[in-house]
Amino acid sequence: MSYRLGELADLVCGEVVGNPDYLIQSLSTLDAATPVQLSFLANPKYANQLKTTNAGAVLIKDASLVSSQGNAIVVGNPYLAFATITKHFERDTSIFSKSDSDRVSPDARIAKSATIGVDCVIEPNVIVGENVVLEDRCYLGAGTVLSRNVKVGEGTRTFPNVTVYHDVELGKNCIVHSGAVIGSDGFGFALSKNGWVKFHQIGSVEVGNNVEIGANTTIDRGALENTKIGHGVKIDNQVQIAHNVVIGDNSAIAGCAAVAGSTTIGKNCTIAGGVGIVGHLTITDNVHITAMTLVSKSINKSGSYSSGTGVDTTDKWRRSAARFRRIDDMAKQISELEKQVKKLLIEG
Repeated sequence: MSYRLGELADLVCGEVVGNPDYLIQSLSTLDAATPVQLSFLANPKYANQLKTTNAGAVLIKDASLVSSQGNAIVVGNPYLAFATITKHFERDTSIFSKSDSDRVSPDARIAKSATIGVDCVIEPNVIVGENVVLEDRCYLGAGTVLSRNVKVGEGTRTFPNVTVYHDVELGKNCIVHSGAVIGSDGFGFALSKNGWVKFHQIGSVEVGNNVEIGANTTIDRGALENTKIGHGVKIDNQVQIAHNVVIGDNSAIAGCAAVAGSTTIGKNCTIAGGVGIVGHLTITDNVHITAMTLVSKSINKSGSYSSGTGVDTTDKWRRSAARFRRIDDMAKQISELEKQVKKLLIEG
């Protein structure tokens, strides 16, 4: 698989510096690239690597940084351009390489009431339940389970061993990675004198178009209304989305974050790794929450939010923790001192 530099520039509306016929066979970082690979410079702190890289060409924003012998594609956003180009070097071609007779494995179990669109690929040991609707050009990796009444939009792909519970709807051109579970019961119980009574989850999950869901991520079905994932949302690996959560369009959630039930996250938000968001909150649009933050109240103003303390040596952290416990007493002492100072000023 190879492309001329000019072809790649056309894909990202960039301008070639150097030889437009130079062949690029793959992609790599500036540090590791070889003469047949394309790399990119997005962060200025790595600009010195342009002097030592062996890359055949580089995606770059500033043409003046390219040496007289170098090849480059000048583009406004090199990182976005590189991301766009990666699609054309993806090695997984299993979806497109199968002949018509091989597209549906004889080892798959497909209910007679299911509707399967054209050009779908269904791998071995897939189970497609009653009344499932699979639109055109979908791919179901080996071991995928679609329970009854599931609807899957055109071009959506599930990798091996994805489980989609009953009545869930997946939009168009979604990607669901291995081990993800969509539509499992939310954590709902009422305490009685005889123990916990299950609150049966009778809602479902709605996933919009162009959503990506990471490996071993779980999205719970709603208790009464549906859990809703907006268009263009990106969810990393091992993320927990609880029942009745609503996530707005184009928001992104990094690995090991957890969102408790009935919380609404707005559009264009970014939730970093390990963030915990308690239930029944509202987070407005365009909010960035940094790693390991605990969100315990609603956020009504766009911006960046953090909590917790940064890493330190254990002995310093212990001393700081001890001081944290004294903050309330210190605040009272300061308040009392302020009163005494004001009194002295008045008397003086």
